[in-house]
Amino acid sequence: MSQSTKDPGSGQEPSIGALVGQLTESLSRLLRDELQLLQAQIAEKGKSVGIGGGLLAGAGVFALFGLGWLFTAAMLALATVLPYWAAALIVAGGILLITAILALVGKTLLKKGPTPQPKDSVMKDVEAIKQGVGK
Repeated sequence: MSQSTKDPGSGQEPSIGALVGQLTESLSRLLRDELQLLQAQIAEKGKSVGIGGGLLAGAGVFALFGLGWLFTAAMLALATVLPYWAAALIVAGGILLITAILALVGKTLLKKGPTPQPKDSVMKDVEAIKQGVGK
């Protein structure tokens, strides 16, 4: 719906009421667009948080396996002298190393997700409105 800046019947500038109506319509459209932009930014952040959370959950599973291997290593260390528990400790160390790597990657992805900044775009819109009113 396009509205001209002049009253079609009289050839004069529009009334204050018409200008205020156009302004409120433009502001409401602008606010709706800003809310849609914010929703898109939040959805993008949610995807990053989901991946990071999944990796941290994987790290938790591997930590449980590592704990199981450490308990097995302690049991075998009491049962024998060296060969069994030494092998069990090497396996447990490898599992815990994988756990640490997954946890660090997951933490990095959680921090890396973009943070929505609606204030910046709103300030740009306010500046554009000020420039438009100044003309």
